[in-house]
Amino acid sequence: MILAVVLAVSGHQVTVEHAASGETRTVDIALDGMRVRPGTLEVPAGTRLVLRVTNLEAVPHDLRLDSGERTPSLGRGETALIDVGPVDSDRRAWCTVAGHRAAGMTMTIRVTGAPSHGISAPDPVHDEAAAASELDPGAAPSPGWVPRDAALPPASGTVHHLELRAVEQELEIAPGRRERRWTFAGTAPGPTLRGQVGDRFEITLINDAPMGHSIDFHAGALAPDEPMRTIEPGERLVYRFTAHRAGAWLYHCSTMPMSQHIANGMYGAVIIDPPDLPPVDREYFLVSAQLYLGAASSDAQVDKIRTDRPDGWMFNGMAAQYDHALLTARVGERVRIWVINAGPGGATAFHVVGGQFDTVYREGAWVLRPDDRGGGAQVLDLAPAQGGFVELSFPEPGRYPFVDHDMVHAENGAHGVFEVGEPR
Repeated sequence: MILAVVLAVSGHQVTVEHAASGETRTVDIALDGMRVRPGTLEVPAGTRLVLRVTNLEAVPHDLRLDSGERTPSLGRGETALIDVGPVDSDRRAWCTVAGHRAAGMTMTIRVTGAPSHGISAPDPVHDEAAAASELDPGAAPSPGWVPRDAALPPASGTVHHLELRAVEQELEIAPGRRERRWTFAGTAPGPTLRGQVGDRFEITLINDAPMGHSIDFHAGALAPDEPMRTIEPGERLVYRFTAHRAGAWLYHCSTMPMSQHIANGMYGAVIIDPPDLPPVDREYFLVSAQLYLGAASSDAQVDKIRTDRPDGWMFNGMAAQYDHALLTARVGERVRIWVINAGPGGATAFHVVGGQFDTVYREGAWVLRPDDRGGGAQVLDLAPAQGGFVELSFPEPGRYPFVDHDMVHAENGAHGVFEVGEPR
């Protein structure tokens, strides 16, 4: 005889009532909210167990048991059966999509009425085969290293076309340390776009990676259902938007777990100039971000992301990058520095040591201008996804460090230097 047990989606633990040896029980399992529900299933020893697995969200999921039985990849609303067979010992199951297991998509099947085999909750940090070593911001870059050019070209044209490929790429993420990352166009951050209010953007996203990815442009305002959907390997989509408002806008992969996709490099920026933005002598652009070492989506890395324990901090995708490739200026030149905080967590407090800002533009608003009765600012403070710019002129030749003024961040990679020469 086959008995079906239907479970509430919100259940954390479910107990299957006593069953005669060999009796088959079918249990509904829901994949929803980056969780397997229920997370714990208690089954009498000897029960023949069948799992009826349904994915309730748009992100593809599957379920695999530690003994190898599994569902195919399931889209929203799709269901598959797993015949577990007679259950005589504790078992574990999880979603195999990259990062989903470490993000919490696990289930434990506990057997009652039989000796336990001692399965305990997974420890993603200590189970990691090769734990990441500590960050060394003072190390030398790898041979042949090329820094990210922080100079920001002016806006040009009114219609902007870009083909953006999601690819996995080995990158220098700290001096002398290269790791494989998920990227837009092979760089982290991805390409920086620049335009003016009223410009049109048409981005073709092509997924050349082995897992699903998506993109979300904060510079556009539109329903996310279609343009921000996850596309599978080999697929493409066209994302169109009009820039209606000025600002320094983040774009990023919005596939869940979003924190992992951003932390592993899938972010970039769109600069929409405020109307009548005056010209300056030099413009630079810096994306601030947390740095998580280790293999992308590994249990150890994901555990650090989930508990907000970055290994370091960085500008433009590499810790201490501009300690080795100094940004330049001359005395008396007007320098504009755009900054966006990509996160995925934590605030940024951008500061130039020895400099004072006479202009601050933050989140679409002028906070300070040179004619504001001689006022000045020392920090551009940005929460995750916020952006803006500051302007200053350097008073004399020398080296002026720039930092995230959270000193823990600065001392662990969020640091660079302006080298200022004599006036022309």
